[in-house]
Amino acid sequence: MRDFNAWLSGFRDSIADYSYYVDFEKIYGNVDTIKVELNILNSLIASKNIKQEFINLLKKYPETLNVIPILLAKREQDIYCQDENGGYLYRFNHKKYPPNSQYSYEQYSYFMEKTGLFSLLQDHLINNLLDYVTGVETGLDSNGRKNRGGHLMENLVESFIRKAGFVKDVSYFKEMYIHQIIEKWGIDLSSVSNQGKMEKRFDFVVKTPAMVYAVETNFYNSGGSKPNETARSYKTLALETNTIDGFTFVWFTDGKGWTNARHNLEETFDVMEHIYNIADMENGIISQSFK
Repeated sequence: MRDFNAWLSGFRDSIADYSYYVDFEKIYGNVDTIKVELNILNSLIASKNIKQEFINLLKKYPETLNVIPILLAKREQDIYCQDENGGYLYRFNHKKYPPNSQYSYEQYSYFMEKTGLFSLLQDHLINNLLDYVTGVETGLDSNGRKNRGGHLMENLVESFIRKAGFVKDVSYFKEMYIHQIIEKWGIDLSSVSNQGKMEKRFDFVVKTPAMVYAVETNFYNSGGSKPNETARSYKTLALETNTIDGFTFVWFTDGKGWTNARHNLEETFDVMEHIYNIADMENGIISQSFK
């Protein structure tokens, strides 16, 4: 019998690699796609008559309208604003909504003024919009860390699966659905799929001569409701699959986020044979257990 407290004490603070924090390649690519429009708007920096010069730019280069949202760290092309004069929906897409009337020019100028973008440019608070947007994109990219964090654990588990001698698309498979498992190996998973009414995708499926191992992976840096929900869900899944011949559910998890959700995790640990952390993988658990 394994000791839960000893097992939990080995959980890691982080598994972040060097590419986790900022995806600079993606950032540079995003900026490069709009560098022409940004350089056109650079002409407004330190302008003495910024409103008229902005309108003149829109008339001559309406495509510059498209890059206005990113100056406010927004990716959406539709932005709603409201003040004492009422509400207005601004649409920053020059092809679908060309700024072709004095009214629209005035509206976009009003937007630029009220959001502070005119001041940013006119008061020479920045020297170059390409540098500015690179900074904006860097900030926005930090939101992608959650997705990158999820992939970090998947990638780590996959590396250990490979080290154990399994080959992708031959003896192990990524992102496999229940119906695909049923079709490929003829295993009755009706108890898991609620008689075919529910579809589930596993992060990995590993096939050995005697068993199909369905694998889920996650890593939690912080607590909250999600770890508790996951623990309860996987406890149910483990109990449902215990009686299925030729099928085993395996869960690889780790992270200090489990500290505040330890009770639900322990309940799952008590009923689930194949629940492992990173230290288990480093100690060769995949080669030992996947038979």
